[in-house]
Amino acid sequence: MRRLRVLVTTALLLGAGRQVLAHHSYVMFDQTKRATVQGTVHALEWTNPHVWVWVSVKDVAGAATIYGFESNAPSELSRFFGWHKHVLTAGEPVTVDYSPLKSGRPGGALRTITFADGRTLRTPRSNDKYFAGPAEAK
Repeated sequence: MRRLRVLVTTALLLGAGRQVLAHHSYVMFDQTKRATVQGTVHALEWTNPHVWVWVSVKDVAGAATIYGFESNAPSELSRFFGWHKHVLTAGEPVTVDYSPLKSGRPGGALRTITFADGRTLRTPRSNDKYFAGPAEAK
């Protein structure tokens, strides 16, 4: 009976581990490209497993589109990059550098956020080693 319990527990732990690893895929982002948009902060979702930043971007006609930018876990952003859950305020103007979604939808993998006063919020993707653009791919 004890062996069966150990076997079942091990199988459950291994199965759960596969699901945890699966959610960390960045395959939906085109990491060979960089894009930049200017807009105002719509919202900051300070949640696990990833922080989301939502930015309202106006087109030339003045119509607003909400872009969604995914980043790393709150613990990583706060520990290594100085973020906290009140680092962005709704309505604040920002410029966002990101790797776009392959689907073409508005948003992508967050690289940096630059405030109007020049301050910059960095992420692990701010480092160019994550960017394998056409020039680097040769």
